[in-house]
Amino acid sequence: MDDPLGARSDCVELDELTRWNLTQLPMTSEEDKDAEISPFPWNNNLNSKIILWCGDITRLVVHGIVNLTNERLDAKLPETETIYRKGGPDLVAEIRNNVRICKTGEAKTTKGHKLPARFVIHTVGPRYNIKYITAAESALFSCYRSVLRQVREHQMKSVAVPCLHSIRRGYPTEDGAHIAIRTIRRFLEKFGEDVDTVVFVCNEDTLDTYMKVLPLYFPRSCKEEVEAIKCLPEDIGNEDGEPIIPERQIRIMDKPMLASIRSSQGLEELEETVDLNKEFGTSTVVEVGRHPFAQMQSDPDEVKMSHLTGHSTAEQRRLENKRRYERLLKRSKMDDLTDIAALKCIYRSGVDRFGRPVVILVGKHFPANSINMERALLYLIRVMEPIVESDYVVVYFHTQTTAINHPDMSFLKQIYCILDNKYRKNMKSFYVIHPTWWSKLATWFFTTFTASDIKNKVISMRGIQYLYGTIFPDQLDIPPFVINYDIEVNGPRYYEPPNADEVEAL
Repeated sequence: MDDPLGARSDCVELDELTRWNLTQLPMTSEEDKDAEISPFPWNNNLNSKIILWCGDITRLVVHGIVNLTNERLDAKLPETETIYRKGGPDLVAEIRNNVRICKTGEAKTTKGHKLPARFVIHTVGPRYNIKYITAAESALFSCYRSVLRQVREHQMKSVAVPCLHSIRRGYPTEDGAHIAIRTIRRFLEKFGEDVDTVVFVCNEDTLDTYMKVLPLYFPRSCKEEVEAIKCLPEDIGNEDGEPIIPERQIRIMDKPMLASIRSSQGLEELEETVDLNKEFGTSTVVEVGRHPFAQMQSDPDEVKMSHLTGHSTAEQRRLENKRRYERLLKRSKMDDLTDIAALKCIYRSGVDRFGRPVVILVGKHFPANSINMERALLYLIRVMEPIVESDYVVVYFHTQTTAINHPDMSFLKQIYCILDNKYRKNMKSFYVIHPTWWSKLATWFFTTFTASDIKNKVISMRGIQYLYGTIFPDQLDIPPFVINYDIEVNGPRYYEPPNADEVEAL
């Protein structure tokens, strides 16, 4: 640890950044004696170790930075590619020769090489599926815990941590922020003497969320501490910040024979609910038969959700999706989405022959590998919300799309689950123009295993003119490159817009 930190002209020193305890002056009013005791009390010392920063993580002069990647450590994410490019070929070689693979929830460390940071901690975040919320929460916590273990093992005094939950993998930004921030809070409470600085590195899409959640776990005054209690989620984790899963606590009895005798005499049983990991070694009998697993009950996620809310699993999912959609709808009306609108990948056109609104999707204009998927979803909702209360149709131009335009199938499934049921119910037709073998395969797979209720609504057409049976030409705002491609493939005479009689014939 005696070697100097790297230096470059574009480096950002920690001294240049504002620490969390200085972002707001502490309140001097007297503490309310009747106020509820916060599980995350105001601690100026801990706050002084926190920095919230929006920028390029590779510019930070810290002992360690965290790289969110995939299992093979070759994720084509802009942040990962920037780390590898600035770290140089030696960093890539060390990953290839010494690390090779990293499982979800694990963390592995390499040298920083040409980066200002001494070390790079590589970790793999989870995919999010509403059916397996518990698994995703546990895996995300494991990511942060594994990263922090690496920090201690390599004696890093400062570390920069980006969001390890990705919208590309379907993880809700705010839900993940709660796990991230409270895990680091609990870590600093235990090992604060080992670490001087933790930088939460955000981008423009996550900064507002972190500004909202950070005060809940790192309040900057007595007043903010009291206000934070009202906004904390029901599950604030255990002493390490790990999400609490009731199903992991198994009922045991230290003296089963005595308990049985007392029960037969009408006396209260001597039972206690304990953590299996802590008490297994001192207990004599585990009442496995009482556990949901032994009784073949629903999976823990479903039981957890139904117990907490009093609703059935299906009803809980419906309510959760509805709440999530309402939050997205609110954001879609408030956020500045001009950058997404400028892509012209989704927009309203005219109406079809039955007066139903037409929505145009242009595949070639959709940069799936670089666009912020959450913002794209917000813009989709902004465009669609005014028309989905009644019947509508969608025209998707698959014309000249390539792999960089194809969104991840898991993200499509996530959108399908999140969007309100009226989207599916009122969509009367989904026309795919200029389909390819990939689009046909993807459509078949998606409508067979995920969206069977819209399977009969998806119609592939090899040319524009086939649309004229249901949509008049003057009602279609078609990009010029689509028209040129259509002429090239089907011939100029083919594209000539038909007259009214020809439309009727079609």
